[in-house]
Amino acid sequence: MIEMRVMGIALDTRTGSPIVVLNDKENRKALPIWIGSAEASAIIRKIENIPSSRPMTHDLFLDIAKQTNYNITKIEINDVDDQTYFSSIFMYNEQLQKEIEIDARPSDAIAIALRADVPIYVTTNVLAAGLVSTDVEKDEQEAQEFKNFIQDIKPSDFEKLLKKNFESDQ
Repeated sequence: MIEMRVMGIALDTRTGSPIVVLNDKENRKALPIWIGSAEASAIIRKIENIPSSRPMTHDLFLDIAKQTNYNITKIEINDVDDQTYFSSIFMYNEQLQKEIEIDARPSDAIAIALRADVPIYVTTNVLAAGLVSTDVEKDEQEAQEFKNFIQDIKPSDFEKLLKKNFESDQ
């Protein structure tokens, strides 16, 4: 799993639909997820620290968790099927020594993660399905370095490596 962070909210220029954009720690890869307007508003309110006079839905969720002695520990965006993303909120109760996993829409899970200040993880299968490069120059440089590396490899190099690994296993 890769830890991601919320880069911000964007709008799809074709449809006007909000998109939450998650970035990896190096800001090299982005995962855009189309979300609803209400969830986009909740995420923006937290990013920009806009207070609310009454608890919003995601704040209410956190209050209920705290009142029942559960702490939000992380969220995972763990599956995608036909452009529908799936996620889980993980909660832990110290007194009961019990972790529970709750199914959630990624937009809700992200809004809760921001409020609880917990990590957002994305599985590799989700990243493979929707990841967008944000540093094409660096990607091209690494691809060229890999091509140069491969060009210099000789079959005898593999033989030496296999022999070395075999000897270390003995």
